Amino acid sequence: MKLSQFKFDLPLNLIAQNPTKKREDSRMLVVNRKTGNMENKHFRDILEYFDDKDVFVVNNTKVFAARMYGRKEKTGAKIEVFLLRELNGPKRLWDVIVDPARKIRVGNKLYFGDDEELVAEVIDNTTSRGRTIRFLWDDDDASFKKMLESLGETPLPKYIKRTPDAEDKERYQTVYAKYEGAVAAPTAGLHFSKELIKRCEIKGIRFAELTLHTGLSTFRPIEVEDLSKHKMDAEYFQITEEAAAIVNKAKETSHRVCSIGTTTMRAMESSFTAQKFLKPTEGWTNHFIHPPYNFSVADSLVTNFHLPKTSLLIMTCAFAGYDLTMEAYKKAIKDKYRFFSYGDSLLVI
Repeated sequence: MKLSQFKFDLPLNLIAQNPTKKREDSRMLVVNRKTGNMENKHFRDILEYFDDKDVFVVNNTKVFAARMYGRKEKTGAKIEVFLLRELNGPKRLWDVIVDPARKIRVGNKLYFGDDEELVAEVIDNTTSRGRTIRFLWDDDDASFKKMLESLGETPLPKYIKRTPDAEDKERYQTVYAKYEGAVAAPTAGLHFSKELIKRCEIKGIRFAELTLHTGLSTFRPIEVEDLSKHKMDAEYFQITEEAAAIVNKAKETSHRVCSIGTTTMRAMESSFTAQKFLKPTEGWTNHFIHPPYNFSVADSLVTNFHLPKTSLLIMTCAFAGYDLTMEAYKKAIKDKYRFFSYGDSLLVI
């Protein structure tokens, strides 16, 4: 399939700028792959579609304060530095994206904080906007992480046209987030409240947790028309023995396995056996899923409504079918569903 087939027109007023008051009150469009039937629901209604011993697989990655603002030495020009990942802890080396990139060269020093509490030096170019920087910090790891947290802000996507506030620190994070390392929230999981999780568990639905640290690769524009030529950046993931056991028991007993989000799906589709059981593993994945594709582990999917021409939309089409997904998006626009990170959800069964 071609990239241009995944384009659609979205009214700007449907891009959610804030989360719903209660997580589970977001709307949910339910799409049945076999019948093509579509229903307008709320996320709290997800209980109607799953039973005792079914499994929800979630991504327990935790978003960190990845966006920082600093000033360039001498000129004082304001620079946005987006932390992608730590390359070397003891040496304080980080892979980052800088904006505006044309002003930042190897050897430049960047100053952060009103009193220049933190200084970094640019030591390498990685891509047109990518840089490797070294933070000049002699104190211990704990104080360094505390400094990054105090100077950084919640990395809301750019299409949210406002400054992050205190509420975003909680709401741009799943209630089960555990392991820090993501620069973007696994947004399908944002719809779960602790109360809804408890109600699911009372019904007998089990939760299996895996980790995939969402990087900018997931959101980086696809620049090739031929999807088979697109290369994703690698992202760290881990599937524990415990998670695999929960998922595989459901599969062995013909119970449902629902992937909560596309990042969760990518992790599972990066590690399964010849018998299509989930395999415990730890490593990196650059797996890009696009139609046609045969999924091995999950038989249902919760996801948000995504940007046109993104890997997230393309994966949804691979799972639900291209025509059905694009029909669902048309309905979502007509029925004024809220789109993107703080938007509503799509359940594909």
